[in-house]
Amino acid sequence: MTYVGAMSTTLRTLFSLLVSTCCVLHLHAQKPKEAYCGELGRLKVGDVAPVFATKDHQGDSVVVPAAVPTGPVVLVFYRGSWCPYCNKHMSQLQDSLQLLLDRNATVIAVSPETPESADEIIQKSGATFHVVHDEGYRIMCAYGTAFVEPEGRRRRLKLVGYNVDKANGNTEGILPVPATFIIGTDGRIKALHFEEDHKERMSVKAILEALE
Repeated sequence: MTYVGAMSTTLRTLFSLLVSTCCVLHLHAQKPKEAYCGELGRLKVGDVAPVFATKDHQGDSVVVPAAVPTGPVVLVFYRGSWCPYCNKHMSQLQDSLQLLLDRNATVIAVSPETPESADEIIQKSGATFHVVHDEGYRIMCAYGTAFVEPEGRRRRLKLVGYNVDKANGNTEGILPVPATFIIGTDGRIKALHFEEDHKERMSVKAILEALE
């Protein structure tokens, strides 16, 4: 094969990979079309926050009661350790954790991924706050964030290294809209960020302002 021919083959391969990647990202950027349970984004500011009790990645009890006398709760939903935007947001939360703790806030991150998969994002971000595996999607359903990622999109994501099924430990394809809820000491939602575009997250600055 001539030098020109080799270059042409390489360029075609790179172009094919670029097109595949762009298609994957374009498809995944579309808004979720199928809610898994109930209505997506049904909770509003002023609503009573759904109560739940579970355990985090270290086996410690995590409880969001009807009222939180010890301080507000920052409840964050993330898609999984495979998601670069989730890793970035979790790192930002950890970097500013002391500022959040200074406001007596409890930070809880919830995801459908298995505890084994969650270990990866914990290591990458250095997260020392609560990280919760939402078994059965109970918390995601209660907060109106659960949707079904179609199998075709999951296959395309897998082509570029984002294996949703492996992270979740099943082939159900349930993911959360990466929402953030600020729950006041009265047990009501005092601020929230709910954006179906997975690239958009509630900034730490906005969280801190909501905690004032």
